[in-house]
Amino acid sequence: MPPERFVSGDPYALDPAAVKEPPVGWRASSKFFGPGLIVSASVVGAGELITATSLGAQAGFVLLWLVFVSTIVKVAVQMEMARYSIVTGEGGMEGYNRVPPRIGPVSWVFLMWALMAISKLVQTGGLIGGMAAALSILAPLGFGPLSPAAVTLWAVVVTVIAIATLISNRYGLIENVATILTMTFVLVTVLVVIALPFSEFAYSGGDLASGFGLKLPLGAIGIALTMFGLTGVASEEITAYTYWCLEKGYARWSGPNDGTEDYRRRARGWIAVMQKDAMVSWVVYTVSTAAFYILGAAVLHPQGLVPEGNEMILTLSETFAGVFDEPGRIIFLIGALAALGSTIWAAIPSWSRSWANALSIIGVFDWTDARKRNGWMRFFIALLPIIWLLTFLWINEPLVMIMVGGIAGGIFLAAVAVSALYLRGRIEPALRGGRFLHVALIISAIAIIALGIYSAATTVVG
Repeated sequence: MPPERFVSGDPYALDPAAVKEPPVGWRASSKFFGPGLIVSASVVGAGELITATSLGAQAGFVLLWLVFVSTIVKVAVQMEMARYSIVTGEGGMEGYNRVPPRIGPVSWVFLMWALMAISKLVQTGGLIGGMAAALSILAPLGFGPLSPAAVTLWAVVVTVIAIATLISNRYGLIENVATILTMTFVLVTVLVVIALPFSEFAYSGGDLASGFGLKLPLGAIGIALTMFGLTGVASEEITAYTYWCLEKGYARWSGPNDGTEDYRRRARGWIAVMQKDAMVSWVVYTVSTAAFYILGAAVLHPQGLVPEGNEMILTLSETFAGVFDEPGRIIFLIGALAALGSTIWAAIPSWSRSWANALSIIGVFDWTDARKRNGWMRFFIALLPIIWLLTFLWINEPLVMIMVGGIAGGIFLAAVAVSALYLRGRIEPALRGGRFLHVALIISAIAIIALGIYSAATTVVG
């Protein structure tokens, strides 16, 4: 009989009767992957499709290496927060609230999350707008591509469909659909990049090699900092990953910490599964981000084109129509829709968990009550997309909306790095991992904190 891929019972309750022996090795562990694919679905969306392509258009191939550096450096923090959740059974929000000093009844990190989350209401409206824009190009509904009427109609349709399909709040459904969407956009983006050398926008092995020369031209420093801040896992995805690891069952299968060596062995085993899951996730979203960057470097940079916002999608779709005829345009748009749609699909339930947990922390309801917890999650699954839609219709500038949230997220990411370092010290030494992981976490935290300080300074200075 194949192993059960999803946990039974309340994933947030650590029950000794629910423990399960962890798998050993990559092949056995792969049957229990999933949280990372939801994160991949969330990572590769409007940010990567628009931002990474735009950065490639501006810098050419020379900064391709930075895609890999800027994504891998954040994984150590992601793993450390997930480790804390597996050992304690607490979600990321509860962990943040344990980081001193406290300001009134909550931690300073919790307050920073609240400020970031409010600004993200603006950014995530841009996700709805990006998806609607891509759909308006594929099916203008009798209006012109990117026309206000078509984009507005599609934005409403996207919002309604998102709520209707996610309202059940079932982890298995969320993971399975995220996996399908992720595999779709990975396949399409990789195929597009492979096809480019056979077109007028051909690039060579020398071009790719130049992208890994570790060069940072003086005029590209600003672009490099933007890339570091907007590619890879963001603060909200690191937070969401803790909940997905819990709902997959890593903590419940480890069981409560009874101080025995059996528990430590199980916990280390499921932490190892999580680490493999996170690395597979990194490969998936890094390959996709690199593919979008190469699109910008190979197609747009030679033409001197740097389209803004959703014009990026229109320009690329028209370019592929000219090179590969109508099928090329449709294939590209399918990949773009899968990337944008996957972000919406993953972002809604991810944010619903953070918001619900935040309310429980300030005393609105008891988080251990599974019925109330699920009810509040479903409430936010319905509410958040409506707020995002309204912010998009009000502001209607997807690129600006994405940038606002990106800056706030970059600043909060520094607080997440500080939290990861602090919470690591609250885990018993036997479960902290080796020296390599500790050093990687410190390097990751220093880089992220430096970026957060820079983001805050540039925001204040203007």
